[in-house]
Amino acid sequence: MSDCCVHTQPTHIAIIGSGAAAFACALKAVERIGKNGRVTLIERGTIGGTCVNVGCVPSKIFIRAAHIAHLRRESPFDAGLSAAPPRVDRAALLAQQQARVDELRHAKYEGILATNPGIELLCGEARFRDGHSLLVQRTDGGEQLVTFDHCLIATGSRAAIPPIPGLAQTPWWTSTQALESDIIPPRLAVIGASVVAVELAQAYARLGSRVTILARGTLLSGEDPAIAVALTAAFRAEGIEVRQHTQASRVDHVNDEFILATEQGELRAERLLVATGRTPNTSGLRLDAAGVKADAKGAIVIDAHLRTSASRILAAGDCTDRPRFVYVAAAAGTRAAINMTGGEAALDLTAMPAVIFTDPQVATVGLSEAQARAQGIATDSRSISLENVPRALANFDTRGFIKLMAESGSGRLLGVQVVASDAGEIIQTAALALKAGMTVRELADMLFPYLTMVEGLKLCAQTFTRDVKQLSCCAG
Repeated sequence: MSDCCVHTQPTHIAIIGSGAAAFACALKAVERIGKNGRVTLIERGTIGGTCVNVGCVPSKIFIRAAHIAHLRRESPFDAGLSAAPPRVDRAALLAQQQARVDELRHAKYEGILATNPGIELLCGEARFRDGHSLLVQRTDGGEQLVTFDHCLIATGSRAAIPPIPGLAQTPWWTSTQALESDIIPPRLAVIGASVVAVELAQAYARLGSRVTILARGTLLSGEDPAIAVALTAAFRAEGIEVRQHTQASRVDHVNDEFILATEQGELRAERLLVATGRTPNTSGLRLDAAGVKADAKGAIVIDAHLRTSASRILAAGDCTDRPRFVYVAAAAGTRAAINMTGGEAALDLTAMPAVIFTDPQVATVGLSEAQARAQGIATDSRSISLENVPRALANFDTRGFIKLMAESGSGRLLGVQVVASDAGEIIQTAALALKAGMTVRELADMLFPYLTMVEGLKLCAQTFTRDVKQLSCCAG
């Protein structure tokens, strides 16, 4: 991927959105076109998009606070370290959370715009007039025509709401309201069992709510089935009620209480979080006017170079049919800018790590066994429980496992799944190994520092040829 500025003709790049993909594209585009062109960033709401404002940043602060509360209440070392339930002041925690959000939004978005004259901010809602122009309904009134040489659609996504009878007439929460609430409800019902649902459910439980999760299938049903088993066990051990294969057939709100009808009986709670996935923000763009194709869910269809079905228009981030992670969006935005200014850069997701910030964390990279089977790849897999990882034993926390999947015959690493307290820190090493095309034998022969969680990758790799239970500590 070349960063050389090769575009010499005057150009105008319009970018719809102001989140990770949009900003990455704008900064790279300005770098490459210099004084030879201009970039217009069009934003209808708050600068910075989902991640910094109502997604990654506030949720991880909230989850971290909940983790600290949990450790003060109980830990594996309570026999020698006295524990005491903390007094939770959610209003104070929320103020701390919002202050950091505001700080990061200013430093990473608003401040960058203020010091970068090559990027013009246009506040308003854009829609396509045709394949080379936009109509923008300005926030301050009036309509403005914006013509472009190239355009990036980076409009993100919003919470998807299931068509449950009665739900629309109730004051349910999306993740945004859950993160902005200044109270911890006595009881919280959660509809959904994917990433946002499990992360916020556990955080609220650790801050004092009695939480019940309604999962249409299992927790994280799109992942390896062993992940659901491990996470469900961890949640139930903390007192979180997980109702698997259960759906709400109706939702009512009476006397400040939610009443959910389910196959397993009635469920009541003071608050209801609906976390059933995300929907691309594309419905108001008039994609058809520009010849941009979207799938049945409204996600813009792109190729590996971020190009849409319209020659001048690219797309990146959560509004596309690619995985919805902020670092994928940012990488896509950078590559889109290169491709709009004479370059040729592809977005390679073969070694894309993913982390779910529950406790234990869930982290994956590469293929799952189901995905490998669907591609007709013969595989060989090994798993070890964390009782076989010395650092986990030293931490008195052996919840979880490490699983490696390799191609049969060659032993080339194809996929890794980890459930562990530090899974997010472990998975990047696995991603590097997968990107390098390493075999499990080569991974097993590498030096890993003793008494680290990442050493579990080496131990799991060794199980392809040895019984790690018969090895001494630090066995090479």
